[in-house]
Amino acid sequence: MIARRPPLLALASALLLAACATQAPLQPAPTAPPPAAPASAPTPAPAPASPAGPSRATDLVATRVGHDTPAGTGADALAAFRAACPSLARRKDRSGLTIPADWAAPCAAVATARDARSFFNAQFAAVRLADGPVAGRGFATGYFEPEIAASRTKAPGYATPLYKRPPDLVEVDLGSFREEWKGRTLRGRLDGNKVIPYPTRADIAAGALAGKGLEIAWAADANEAFFLEIQGSGRLRLPDGRIMRIGYESQNGRDYVPIGRVLKEQGKLKDPVSMASILGWLRANPGEAPAIRAANPSAVFFRELTDIRPDQGPIGSMGHPLTPRVSAAVDPAFTPYGAPLIVELPGQPPVLQVAADTGGAIRGPGRIDMFRGPGAAGAAEAGGLASPIDLLILLPKPAAERLLARKP
Repeated sequence: MIARRPPLLALASALLLAACATQAPLQPAPTAPPPAAPASAPTPAPAPASPAGPSRATDLVATRVGHDTPAGTGADALAAFRAACPSLARRKDRSGLTIPADWAAPCAAVATARDARSFFNAQFAAVRLADGPVAGRGFATGYFEPEIAASRTKAPGYATPLYKRPPDLVEVDLGSFREEWKGRTLRGRLDGNKVIPYPTRADIAAGALAGKGLEIAWAADANEAFFLEIQGSGRLRLPDGRIMRIGYESQNGRDYVPIGRVLKEQGKLKDPVSMASILGWLRANPGEAPAIRAANPSAVFFRELTDIRPDQGPIGSMGHPLTPRVSAAVDPAFTPYGAPLIVELPGQPPVLQVAADTGGAIRGPGRIDMFRGPGAAGAAEAGGLASPIDLLILLPKPAAERLLARKP
């Protein structure tokens, strides 16, 4: 269930802790790898249920806004939208704003478009969505594609497994049962004729998946492997210098718990909490680090990406490579995949992004995560992003008119 968005200052504080995995680049790993997580690593109790709130974009108040596509919007934005069109021609998502016929005209026009600003100005109408007194306000963070040292096989110095999807992991599409659950997935495993929770991160670290041939690679550093899971994809630098690309395949169905918040609640870190401060603490406290990592029960399963070029970004939720500084992750219940977005950060000129991805911490209206690219450069850019924003969603005119006419 999507919680009602808290006041902006509270939101900013909460999201800094939830998205702290993108606040600074990874630093070189220490010589000795951290010890494996013990079986007794604690898992926090589930958070209390959130109050009911809007569940999709059509539950919100929409306002028409005149727009001018930002200066500097170029061919990469056109290419990012063009890449989304095959999916837009056949999909519907929970936002209620992805009826394929609505997107047919802009997708036909983008095939021959040359001037990005003219295209986005002519083909779309801009709307602000409001879930509270301030329309169009949101929060942005940044994410990147990390690069870490790893080996395809277990070897000295490479002791942390990265797993592919286990064959006993069951995914239940809840939207097939109730319309308001559309876009939500329950994950677990079968016990007889019942679906039960899948093992937690602590269980997996204690060996729940060991000996099953599910290791896709072995990382040199447990902390870097942990943050790679949070990013959802990455580049593995193999001992022979080659790069292996891996991407998100599934997840164990457990709720994501930001360990920055855990460290703060335990008095181990003080504000400002960032990826750099978390990573520094984990490396300075190798004996406690496994239990802290296990406080996030969510675990990600990967697949090797062999069908993308080295110069392309990771595969996003729409099934095509992400474009650095253009692609953004959104909550598809509120922001439709493929939609162009005009994002204005404080003190900066607006930029155009294209919704092409999602993430476990990206929930609610106005919440976006901006993809900044691979490696240390992408991490450095992502580290500078944690800010309230003004957000416009660009929709095909039929979709915008239908949304504006609707009473939530």
